[in-house]
Amino acid sequence: MTRVLILAITIITGLASTAVAQQDALSFDQRLSGYDYPFPVKTYDFRSQGHDLEMAYMHLPPTTQGMPNVVLLHGKNFNGAYWQRTAKWLQSLGYGVVMPDQIGFGKSSKPKDYQYSFAALANNTHGLLESLGIEKPIVVGHSMGGMLASRYTLLYPDSTQQLILVNPIGLENYLQYVQYKDVDFFFQNELQQTPEKIVAYQKKNYYDGAWNEQYAALTEPLVGWVQGPDWKDLAYVNALTYDMIFTQPVVEEFKDFQVPATLIVGTRDRTGPGRNWKRDGVEYELGRYDAIGPKIKGRNPDIDVIELPGLGHLPQIENFEMFQEAFKLALPK
Repeated sequence: MTRVLILAITIITGLASTAVAQQDALSFDQRLSGYDYPFPVKTYDFRSQGHDLEMAYMHLPPTTQGMPNVVLLHGKNFNGAYWQRTAKWLQSLGYGVVMPDQIGFGKSSKPKDYQYSFAALANNTHGLLESLGIEKPIVVGHSMGGMLASRYTLLYPDSTQQLILVNPIGLENYLQYVQYKDVDFFFQNELQQTPEKIVAYQKKNYYDGAWNEQYAALTEPLVGWVQGPDWKDLAYVNALTYDMIFTQPVVEEFKDFQVPATLIVGTRDRTGPGRNWKRDGVEYELGRYDAIGPKIKGRNPDIDVIELPGLGHLPQIENFEMFQEAFKLALPK
């Protein structure tokens, strides 16, 4: 029995060491060359703000004639690849699926002298969809992608069939509660990033202390960037995209949605950008997703709210089966 125990410990230790070594070896350039996506990647070439840009995307065509396309918009710390399971499932139901990497993210172009705004990113996404002949998609946004999906829907109501938000940020107008920080503040913070900090943040804030191979795999692009040749430039682009989260709120306009909207919320989520630099005297607790539903209904009673008790910021990753049931309720009947 002792020999078996020693052998098991040795195997586990060896696997852990291998995983750490693999993380230490990760190194990606700013376009994630060498990092494989789950589906073929194409590029939408266009010009914006004086730049010739490439927007990477994956597109799974509908498997049933007449079914709409679903556009899946990624969060700030992710790219289109993490939608893999959701995309496969939606296509199995007959839907087409589009997963773009926004400019500044994933495998897309990352200019340092670009005015990153949700309006600009929405306009870029609209151009991509027009190039694919997609006229009225279901628009889905997770985390920061929820702010983008909201702005897209507000700008293009006639080109949107439905809006689905999955644990979006931007459900609060952050500058009502926190101090404004210059882009240089975020740039200096980004320069201090390490693989260990990335893992620790996601483990604590996304998964309530749990960790597994699937969660670790989702950190690989960020870890590879920090250890890669272009990190300083990427850190500055990351800082620019932080600014729009604070300075371009969408929640004040939720009352103006002209299409059906659903909010899917893992209630354990506590994501609250800026909570570490709240204004003096502010006692409001940011990121209480367990209490956000009634506040959103107060802004627009027509928004459907589906709560997922016990799940956090990434319900589609943490418990796909529970997320799937909620998503079914949000899809057109």
